[in-house]
Amino acid sequence: MVAQKGKDLLLKVHDGSGYATVAGLRSKKLAFNAETVDVTDAESAGRWRELLGGAGVQRASLSGSGLFKDQTSDALVRAAFFDGTILAWQVVIPDFGTVSGPFQITALEYAGAHDGELTFDLALESAGPLAFGAF
Repeated sequence: MVAQKGKDLLLKVHDGSGYATVAGLRSKKLAFNAETVDVTDAESAGRWRELLGGAGVQRASLSGSGLFKDQTSDALVRAAFFDGTILAWQVVIPDFGTVSGPFQITALEYAGAHDGELTFDLALESAGPLAFGAF
């Protein structure tokens, strides 16, 4: 696989009729995490930690930052945050596939300097099972 352009990693939100790209994002990040369940006891071989496979909670985090453009996707993101709703989101990973599923916005920040553009930061946490679709 050859190197990919970071700008091709897309964050999309379902707008009722399809997935719309969240406008103005300059950086995006998708992280997967799995908690472990420690089942080590006094009889564990050599006192090495033992884990119970498939028992921990899995989760994914999405984040992004970029320029505030006041477009349709921005209004949808704002409404979802203030209403506390869970929306369907999708991350397009070039030459890899898509990850999609329900996420809740956990942080929405706006910032701007007197001599610069208005920016925003967005953080989401998975709220159910995710699906992977290969290209």
